[in-house]
Amino acid sequence: MNEEDRINNLPNSLLIDIISLLPTTKEAIRIGTLSKRWQHLWPYVSNLIFNTSLDNNYPLPEFILLVDKTLTQCRRSNLLKFHILASHYTNFESQVNNWIRYAVSCNVQELVLSSWATLDQFIFLNSCFTCLELSGCVFNPTGVISWSKLTRLLISDAYLSKDLIQNILSRCPLLETLQLLDCYGYERIDSTSKSVKHFQFYGYMCPWQDLLADHIEINAPYIVSLIVDGHLYLWKLLLLDVSSLVKTHLDYIKNRYDEKTRKEGNEDMLKAFIQSLGHVKELKIRTAYLSALSRLEAKGFISSSNLKVVNRISPISSYSDSDRDSNESGDSDGDSVEL
Repeated sequence: MNEEDRINNLPNSLLIDIISLLPTTKEAIRIGTLSKRWQHLWPYVSNLIFNTSLDNNYPLPEFILLVDKTLTQCRRSNLLKFHILASHYTNFESQVNNWIRYAVSCNVQELVLSSWATLDQFIFLNSCFTCLELSGCVFNPTGVISWSKLTRLLISDAYLSKDLIQNILSRCPLLETLQLLDCYGYERIDSTSKSVKHFQFYGYMCPWQDLLADHIEINAPYIVSLIVDGHLYLWKLLLLDVSSLVKTHLDYIKNRYDEKTRKEGNEDMLKAFIQSLGHVKELKIRTAYLSALSRLEAKGFISSSNLKVVNRISPISSYSDSDRDSNESGDSDGDSVEL
């Protein structure tokens, strides 16, 4: 029996699982041309993924037609993943929200949306989500937020007020991982829920200067891992109560100020980080901070024994479902220098 026959002899359920792993739904549809056995299986895939950069950069009308036609042919009553990655398109909010309504009707667990769209209120009132990744979206909830099953939330390139962040955190009782990437508009994050264990603060920037903050305060007494990275267009990031932290990775770049002021700001913030994180078991910083650290030590500052300087910093493994191999991440004990 040749390999093609062995594959075709697999049960439909297993073939559907295989097709569901393809990078985009477009590829799942195309694979039906391999044989008559396969051509009627794709409507039952558990993952629907539409990525304009991988789907030949369709013009917007063609992309809308692709998604609309695909959804009318799907036969799956429950979805694991629904991804719409189309951040370079504009003016198709109604279609985006209709597609999300479809996904919600299928009790989708993981919703990934990269689009400059204003989110409809119904998105904030659905408890089917366990994972949300929302990039470039406009958040304007008019009522209660109810994400009762959500365990991971990633928001990027969005305006978020302090009250909105607090509203979200108070309405996600199972949330474990919070990632804010290049968001702006807030000056404080209060994460007092015992469920939130992992926090990534990636960048703080905004195209409108008047919405930038000079100081951001983070109060998170129950998180156990913290990543601070990306470009920070602010003077200082202050850690208040982070008494449960076990791992912290610092990999940020400070911007917005002239070189002399930036050097002073780097020293001040690095010193404050090291002092407030003396209890942390694993504190990693990039080698790029060695000059600031040297200047501090020349002024009499004594580094903590838990401080480790590394050439590269990989994401804390807690952010993924399984620990990453150190060789894959490019981070190993061989790259580090104990201080």
